[in-house]
Amino acid sequence: MLALRYVQGDATSPQAAGPKVIAHVCNDLGGWGKGFVLAVSRRWPEPERDYRAWHRERAGNDFGLGAVRVIQVRPDTWVANMIGQHGMRTGSKGPPIRYDALDRCLTTLADRAAALAASVHMPRIGAGLAGGRWDRIEPLIITNLCARDISTTVYDFT
Repeated sequence: MLALRYVQGDATSPQAAGPKVIAHVCNDLGGWGKGFVLAVSRRWPEPERDYRAWHRERAGNDFGLGAVRVIQVRPDTWVANMIGQHGMRTGSKGPPIRYDALDRCLTTLADRAAALAASVHMPRIGAGLAGGRWDRIEPLIITNLCARDISTTVYDFT
């Protein structure tokens, strides 16, 4: 099992050689405009364009909690849009993060990363605007990615 690695830096600029997947959490409402997605959109237009089309055309497709789309943005880099958040605001049912959906997303992410022989890079997914607790999210990452020997790095933006 590989250890989960933490570094200071920008997750949209992965510090690794070879194929890379940048993973982040999206909501199930089609909203894209706050948090880490802004950094993604500044670097590449494709992930936002794909997410919006995926949401708009959701009839008959898999858009919803637990779903993942992996979009190639460079020859050796992909972005994983993971639907792990219900809505965008904390309400009577708690924060928007859905841990079970995030767990399913990470399982799919691990399969895709393994197929691409890619390392995975991410901010502290689900712990920002989604309102999740890192002490619940980190074990999901370790179980789904690190335990499958997928090199995984979490970036704390400086």
